[in-house]
Amino acid sequence: MGHWWYRNIVEPGKLPLLLALASFLATFVVTRTITRLIRAGKGPFRNVTPGGMHIHHVVPGVVLTVIGGFGAVASSQHDWTAGVCAVLFGMGAGLVLDEFALLLYLDDVYWSERGRKSVEVVVLTAALVALLLGGFLPFGVNSVTVSEQQDRIGVVLTVLANLILSLIALVKGKGRLAVVGILVPFVALFGALRLARPGSYWADKVYARRPRSQRRALDRAARHDARWDAPRRRIQDWLGGTPDPDR
Repeated sequence: MGHWWYRNIVEPGKLPLLLALASFLATFVVTRTITRLIRAGKGPFRNVTPGGMHIHHVVPGVVLTVIGGFGAVASSQHDWTAGVCAVLFGMGAGLVLDEFALLLYLDDVYWSERGRKSVEVVVLTAALVALLLGGFLPFGVNSVTVSEQQDRIGVVLTVLANLILSLIALVKGKGRLAVVGILVPFVALFGALRLARPGSYWADKVYARRPRSQRRALDRAARHDARWDAPRRRIQDWLGGTPDPDR
């Protein structure tokens, strides 16, 4: 374990990325827990409202992201300051993306249906960073044999091919399959080959002159939503909290 850790995390310079990911996820979990307690009126936590103005946690998030980002650029990749800056950046990014929907809509939609986008963006970001962290770099590791380097290059090429399939699935309006497909092989292929969702870029451009394909896409989307909407919403409620019905 120690040899693997040094060879694949420390030596290629991935330790700051690991620290950033860990602090990002921890900050998101802690923030969602606190906001749920505030919403329920439990615990010692309260909204920060100096002078009657609600200070959203995206504000300290931006400050931490700026400090951590510029600090990381100024520090050495293997220096201890890089680790500290990575933690600050991860914490800031967690606070900012937890309120991504607020930035997107320029409105306090945290507990509304539109606020679910914040949770989706956090999951997407964590998946992409985990992909970068878990991938084997073909270069940057000392004393790599020819066979090991070929294996690493093969892994990178496979990931790139999978990323292309995920992008096709994304253009077809299958964002969740695209995210999962980045991490799990063949899922992206499944999303890329199936019919596009109505309203997606692919459907608007390709199915405009193919009414039969358009009808099939509408029918399939209706069946899919009827089957999976309830489980998906339960997972979203578990991660981010149940939206207010009147917002």
